[in-house]
Amino acid sequence: MTRTPFRVALVAVIVVGILLALPRFASESTAAPALAAGTSTHSIDFDGRNRDFRVHRPATVTSSAPLVVVLHGGFGSARQAELSYGWNQQAAAGRFIVAYPDAIRRSWNAGTCCGAASSTNLDDAGFVEAVVHRIAALTPIDSRRVYVTGMSNGAMLALRIACRTDTFAAIAPVAGTLVTSCPAPRPASLLQIHGTADPRVPYGGGPGQAIGLDGNARVDGPAIPAVNATFRAANSCAPPRQTVIGPITTSSAQCAGGREVRLVSIAGGGHTWPTSPYNATAQIWRFFAAHPR
Repeated sequence: MTRTPFRVALVAVIVVGILLALPRFASESTAAPALAAGTSTHSIDFDGRNRDFRVHRPATVTSSAPLVVVLHGGFGSARQAELSYGWNQQAAAGRFIVAYPDAIRRSWNAGTCCGAASSTNLDDAGFVEAVVHRIAALTPIDSRRVYVTGMSNGAMLALRIACRTDTFAAIAPVAGTLVTSCPAPRPASLLQIHGTADPRVPYGGGPGQAIGLDGNARVDGPAIPAVNATFRAANSCAPPRQTVIGPITTSSAQCAGGREVRLVSIAGGGHTWPTSPYNATAQIWRFFAAHPR
């Protein structure tokens, strides 16, 4: 069949278009930043500020992986949380990525607490979500398995996040309470861990001992079982079942969509991240792994 000049010209245009497009796609692919194995530090511009976070990617992670965000407590830091709670080791065993965001002046705005972050109304919940999006741009993340945990002031922020976004499949606050208005938490699994003798965030609610964050912040929130009840209602849970093993009392409720709301109460426990006889890090990961979105 004889080709007309128009048909030849059309073919030429198509071929040139493809050839021009190939370098562009290749450039976009190779330009995407990679997340190397080990711990790396990163910064993002958020809300007019330069905000920092650390990421640990174990060598055992070879494909799309779950992500756990760990929020340090008041006076803490991303590096302190990385060194203190054993999450890097747990990540290697569980094959997931860990992120450690840094607060400004070592306090998070969880609502009525804590420190300068609260008094200046920083959008720390939005910052944590921005960190998740940034990490997803650096390395493949399983969006159904994104989780957040935190200690003390970080636990309070984790609870506030659960009231604002459905990014996280499960939340695990340790030694924290709800200090923000939260009429309707988003559906998500919840594991609370709290000592019954915590002087800073009282298990029974009400004001605790001053923490000293930029003006002696004093936590004043609801009782821990009341927080748990709020999340059970939001998740359409069945009545909880309780088990007692030594000093550990576990109240667990099965909920709609395969979710679970659990409260672990440690008799005589203080304002700490538990390690023995209850290993909070290992138990939190076990809970997370069992509850994708």
